[in-house]
Amino acid sequence: MLFITSRMPTVNTEPELNKDFVFDLKNNSSSRSFFCCVRHKKGKYEEIGSMNLLKTLKAAKVRQVLVYIHGFANLPEDVFAATEELQKLCDKKKAGEVLVLPLVWPCDADLGIIKDYWDDQKAADQSAFTFARVMQKFMEWRNSEQFNPEDDPCLKRINLLAHSMGNRVLRQTLENWRRYDQPQGLPLLFRNTFMAAADIVNESLHKGQPGELISHASRNVVVYYASDDLALRASKVSNVKNGEASRRLGHSGPEDLERTPKNVYAIDCDDVNTLYDPPKGHSYFRSGLKKGQPGVVFDHIFETMLSGRVFPNEEYRKSSILSLSKG
Repeated sequence: MLFITSRMPTVNTEPELNKDFVFDLKNNSSSRSFFCCVRHKKGKYEEIGSMNLLKTLKAAKVRQVLVYIHGFANLPEDVFAATEELQKLCDKKKAGEVLVLPLVWPCDADLGIIKDYWDDQKAADQSAFTFARVMQKFMEWRNSEQFNPEDDPCLKRINLLAHSMGNRVLRQTLENWRRYDQPQGLPLLFRNTFMAAADIVNESLHKGQPGELISHASRNVVVYYASDDLALRASKVSNVKNGEASRRLGHSGPEDLERTPKNVYAIDCDDVNTLYDPPKGHSYFRSGLKKGQPGVVFDHIFETMLSGRVFPNEEYRKSSILSLSKG
């Protein structure tokens, strides 16, 4: 499994590649550098460098890449388990179509959810500087005549799936990328951006708000939300204590869909979220009633990747409700 991380290793061998990359789980500060690696098995990782990772992605016998940004309180092996589940679900739907690439940012290993939550928010914001460098590195590589000549371009379609606080990482990453590297505006990089159980304020995608950049960098932006997501209910309580009283995007969808760019869509998952992920109803975007079997949320994600359209038969539709009867 390929992955990119902003998490520090126990030993940093830069500028040499680290053949025995070991995560420093006691350090949840983001590295200023990013590390491109391969996971050989549980606990065995090797740094291969950005050029080797990009070369491998280009040569992969798949049509699309799904970049996965995980939520808070996930240690590396938790992320890799979720990635493996997503990859198996993709392969079950259509083998050879999608390769899942996780971005691993440094969640806290401390005990106590509130302490973890605030430490993870800081780590998410710090990681955004590092992942903005990943975006710029990719654009330079893709536009390079040396690595992608006119007769051999990279034709992979790129999609992004952000879960929970991973949406904060995404929002801040694009804001930093525009500020420091793309002052004229962000390129259209992602075919589809899927925002599942997003732990950011529900006005974030409105025009004029920082999250608007997500719609600039994406053909489609799809928000999956559920009002009874217990993890986000705890998140809202935590944020109120620190002066942020607005509801979460993953609870209600956009505050006012009319104030979002026209490529933003909202999907209500209330009917299935707690059935798929009892009792919290937070990680409902992977398997359905049985692990290894796609749920209706994943089905919608995958069909959108295949077609490039959120509602293929309804051009002007902006929202929907997912239920078991639809899958």
